[in-house]
Formats: sequence, structure tokens, C-alpha cells
Amino acid sequence: MSANYMPRGDQALLNYGKIILAYAGESDNSERWEVPGPQRFIEQPLTDFEEALKRLLDPNRGRVDLVNKNEQKKLLDRGLRTYIQGFLVRNPNVTVVDRTAMNIPIYDTTPTTVPPPAIPVTGILSFPATGLVEMREIRAAGEKRDERSKYGVRIYYGIIGGIKNVITARPATGDDLPYSVFTRQKRYRFDFTGESGKEIFFCMRYENSKGQAGPWGKIISAFVP
Repeated sequence: MSANYMPRGDQALLNYGKIILAYAGESDNSERWEVPGPQRFIEQPLTDFEEALKRLLDPNRGRVDLVNKNEQKKLLDRGLRTYIQGFLVRNPNVTVVDRTAMNIPIYDTTPTTVPPPAIPVTGILSFPATGLVEMREIRAAGEKRDERSKYGVRIYYGIIGGIKNVITARPATGDDLPYSVFTRQKRYRFDFTGESGKEIFFCMRYENSKGQAGPWGKIISAFVP
């Protein structure tokens, strides 16, 4: 894909901005990528540029309207580039499917020497407040992992009898847990407000930057405070 992926035409740029705002603006996507949403970077410039384009359709339009349109276009272009280049282009959590949907560059940033994870993960639960459950001290189980491999951890979870994230039976392995989040931190906090007293289950495994997963850790269970 060309390095200059930004559309040049007015309507094409407008449409492109709407695609980025809609796709990256989904909280599930921005959380999965571990980045802020695009709203504060492009939502207002997108609105202003669209209004400027509409004013040019007025038969009484003047040169000032054209100048304003060009200025708003620059602001939108700048906001899109700031967000895409700053948070998405080199982000290993943004998949090829994501990049294709948003029409942003697809780079092979993964070293071929990164091995698949080979060791399980463990952690402990803490309960900071009502409805909050935190997985802490996320670490390799019994063996120090190779720091060069840049592994993250995918935490799978499910709640029996919950309002959301529902499972119907106690899991035997992580394969029985349909919901997950990805993190590179040593702790991750979940907000299960409204689920107090419900039994929740977690299971973790390492995942490298190619999406290759390691062995499952142990099932960890608790009751939401």
C-alpha cells in the first residue's frame, strides 16, 4: 500500500474520516488496541469540514467559503494523520483485518525470530471496590519468560448467571471462556458493576505479536464483590 494513504479528494477524505471515526470509535476496538478513541482528534474537524463542503453548494458562496473549506480540510487531514500514525500504524494489536477495514498501511513489523509462547501464565485476584476485580502480578508460571519475545497476555473470562459476559457452566479450560482482553501490563482491572455475588472465572495465556498463543494457565475463580 502507498505510504500516502490519505485520500486527496474532498468527498473521499470526508468518507475516509467517517470510516476511521466509526471503526476506531468503537470502544471494543480502541480497548483491544490499547489506545484512546479517535473522537478528540477527528470528530470536530470532520464535522467542520462537512459543514464547509455544504456551504460550497450554496449558490451565494464566495471565496471566503472556499478558503474556509481548504483550511478545514487541512485540519481534518492533520487530525487523521496524528491519530493513525500515532496510535494505529505501528500498533501490533491492530490486525490485518482492522487495517483493511480502515484502509491504513499494512506493515510486517514482527521479527521472524519471535517464537510462539511456550509457558503458561499466572496471576492473583484482588477486589479494590464493589464490582471491581483486578488481575494482579501477571507473570510466567514457574519460569522466567524471554523478554525479547515481547509477549502480551490475553485474559479470558466469563460469569455464571451474569447480566453480561455470561457462561452457563463452570469452565474446564480457557477454551470454555468466550470473552477476552489483551494487555501488556502486569495488572488489569475489570469493572463488573451490577454483577455482585456472581461467580466469575478467568484463564490466561501468553500471546506474541503474531497472535500465536501459548499454553493455558490454571482456571482462577472468585465471586464479584
